[in-house]
Amino acid sequence: MPVNLDELKNATNLRGRGARAGGVFVAPVDNRAHVSGERSVPLLDKTIPALFSDTVSKYGTLDAAVFVDQDKRFTWSELSDTVDALAAGFLALGLVKGDRVGIWSPNRWEWLVTQFATARIGLILVNINPAYRLTELDYALNKVGCKALVTAAKFKTSDYLGMIETLAPEIAKATPGKLKAQKLPALKIVIRMGEENSPGMFNFGDVLAMAGRDEHDSLDRISEKLKPGEAINIQFTSGTTGAPKGATLTHGNIVNNGNFVTSAIKLTVDDRLCIPVPLYHCFGMSMGTMGCVSKGATMVFPGEGFDAGATLKAVAQERCTGLYGVPTMFVALLDHPDFPPSISPACAPASWPARHARSR
Repeated sequence: MPVNLDELKNATNLRGRGARAGGVFVAPVDNRAHVSGERSVPLLDKTIPALFSDTVSKYGTLDAAVFVDQDKRFTWSELSDTVDALAAGFLALGLVKGDRVGIWSPNRWEWLVTQFATARIGLILVNINPAYRLTELDYALNKVGCKALVTAAKFKTSDYLGMIETLAPEIAKATPGKLKAQKLPALKIVIRMGEENSPGMFNFGDVLAMAGRDEHDSLDRISEKLKPGEAINIQFTSGTTGAPKGATLTHGNIVNNGNFVTSAIKLTVDDRLCIPVPLYHCFGMSMGTMGCVSKGATMVFPGEGFDAGATLKAVAQERCTGLYGVPTMFVALLDHPDFPPSISPACAPASWPARHARSR
């Protein structure tokens, strides 16, 4: 049945456009598929490293990120130094602008650092779902031609290192950085998280310490040549009705997504945003981490994956003023025996529930 635009203009569920006083309903003109929306607020014409640098220069000594389960904290300056160390390490490994770097991990501090280190030098970060199994991992790595993979050792019942060894048994005898795998022909470099070492792989900490002065000195020169319209991230669709499809995002896509969402919820530098949603998804890495960067707000990660009790504990312990989640997460929080958490006046957040609760 054809859409009645006159009825739509009076609808109350158009995300506020037609219902608000002075709002203008945006509809296709002359049967064209393209719609030009609201333009009163300009887009940010910045790359990810440019916006990140601005935030570091303004709020260097303030908290940037807290990983509660890993007991890891960064100020903005500390996060910037770690990002630069990894970016320089990537250069020392021979990675160059445009190379694809996969990230296969739950929510860990290494994920966050990898996100901004790849963007720092124009490497295209490829988000790999932590729930992927062998076939899906094989498909994702080969579909986009990942040259490097940053991986956790495991997550829940998934043995990541074991699956990598199954797909690329050659890694057992390979020199780190020189993998030649029949099933993964583009993959040359595997970097594993954690303190342990694995055959044919670099340790994440070793890559952080790998670069020399030349690599560090080249970081700013590389970042300055990046453009907001250049590709910087690939995220895969769920693959519910077929093979997952890689959606390519630019610096500008991610910067403005994060900026506009956090502006809509009125996030500021004084806020602390709890992020239990996964980083591999746009909710976590665009609306979450990039959104916090755009405002200087603190990112708080309760754990590697969602756990209602750990999230409630993180909100109370870290005095979070904002909380992201999908409806099932909020239901689990409300049904949890620790809700509402016992909070002493000295560590109570601005309000409970968090004043920036956000469901997608």
